[in-house]
Amino acid sequence: MRNLNLLTDYYQLTMAQGYYKKGKEEKAVFDLFYRRNPCNNGYAIFTGLEQIIEYVENFDFEKDDIEYLKNQGFDDKFLEYLKNFSFTGDIYSVPEGSVVFPKEPLLKVEAPILQAQLLETPLLNFINHQSLIATKAARITKATQGKNVLEFGLRRAHGPDAGIYGARAAVIGGCSGTSNVLAGKKFGVNVSGTHAHSWIMSFDSELEAFRTYANNFPNSCILLVDTYDTLKSGVPNAIKVFKEMREKGIDSDFYGIRLDSGDLAYLSKESRKMLDEAGFEDAVIIASSSLDENVITSLNLQGAKIDLYGVGTKLITSHDCPSFGAVYKMSEYNNEPKIKISDNIEKVTNPGNKKLIRIYDKNTMTIRADLIALQDEEIKENGPITLFDSRDSWKTTTLKKGSYKLREMLNPIFQNGKLVYDSPSVQEIKKYTEKEKESLGNEYKRLTNPHIMKVDLSDKLFDLKRKLLNQNSQK
Repeated sequence: MRNLNLLTDYYQLTMAQGYYKKGKEEKAVFDLFYRRNPCNNGYAIFTGLEQIIEYVENFDFEKDDIEYLKNQGFDDKFLEYLKNFSFTGDIYSVPEGSVVFPKEPLLKVEAPILQAQLLETPLLNFINHQSLIATKAARITKATQGKNVLEFGLRRAHGPDAGIYGARAAVIGGCSGTSNVLAGKKFGVNVSGTHAHSWIMSFDSELEAFRTYANNFPNSCILLVDTYDTLKSGVPNAIKVFKEMREKGIDSDFYGIRLDSGDLAYLSKESRKMLDEAGFEDAVIIASSSLDENVITSLNLQGAKIDLYGVGTKLITSHDCPSFGAVYKMSEYNNEPKIKISDNIEKVTNPGNKKLIRIYDKNTMTIRADLIALQDEEIKENGPITLFDSRDSWKTTTLKKGSYKLREMLNPIFQNGKLVYDSPSVQEIKKYTEKEKESLGNEYKRLTNPHIMKVDLSDKLFDLKRKLLNQNSQK
């Protein structure tokens, strides 16, 4: 693993030195959460936990790190402390791949203030990027109405890490595979691809290019048909090659054409007619070309005959929503609850050491609401439970005894600095995410104007928050 120990903002280190010189060793609790669903979605997909685990396990300052910081003017005694640094706190997190909602703690750090502060920037870096791409992938795969999506974005990603970890997140969010070979090797996910227009142009004819490719990859023969003229040249030449393969007794497991430009709805419908009339009803049609959930929805409305989508730029960059917006805020210090106050009500935080409880309908196991409670509260299934909107407290919903199930969402990842969690594989996380999405009602999965999930505060937490707000207003 690369040395990422200085993957932080400068002010994290200046604060750390200040804490050290002041002798501040008290325990702090920080919550990582986000304020708004990206892409106007009804939920987000929490992703990036595996990289956090790798980072924390390898978080120690090396000799060249110390030398660099010395040249930046940091104190010798503080640098001596960093030489022997190790994380000794606790980290709790929702499972990677979980569907999550605004304002709720997705990850919680309990550690001496200096240690907890140093984790802020890298944790946000990992979570903000991957959760954004996973959520975008969930939207795009939802739009296809059950058809597979391949992530094709490496060449347009914002650098190698964005390409590699973006591919990982896209698969967790719903993509069936990626064109990114390194991501395939690193994470054990399916890799797929066809050929470029340059392959066609390097031969004397399109037909020769198709024949050569089919000879090389008879069991996965997808031919790019839009280099010259899709309907007059590309598709007819592809059909010729498919006939030649059939005559040779080659029964390809996966074959067809790819459309990468033009009117994809019209071209796919005409191509489908031509392939069917030639006896190749099982040939697939793959489409690419600046696709996203909006374009795919439009193609569906036009009756496009597309079996599989390759989505690149607008997925790997989350083109219309470039930021996830997760933040990392202190909620408790030295066993005292803390609150951040702002004129912007959205930025007022929830105080105290908290836990997150998911409430399901007992019969359908769909999510009814999430409840944020203080860590020492007992929330049981032995009676009715009343939920209320923390901003408009007159809005209430009461769930009858026996009608709901509870699930605590924050699981221990590190305890006393030791890893206590086994990371699942990407494919296992992907399967978990699919189940998570199934636990959402359809009204929350709409691409436009989805319902907003209730994320409520327990009575005890609500009263604590109100108390701290009143105390601060009197200062």
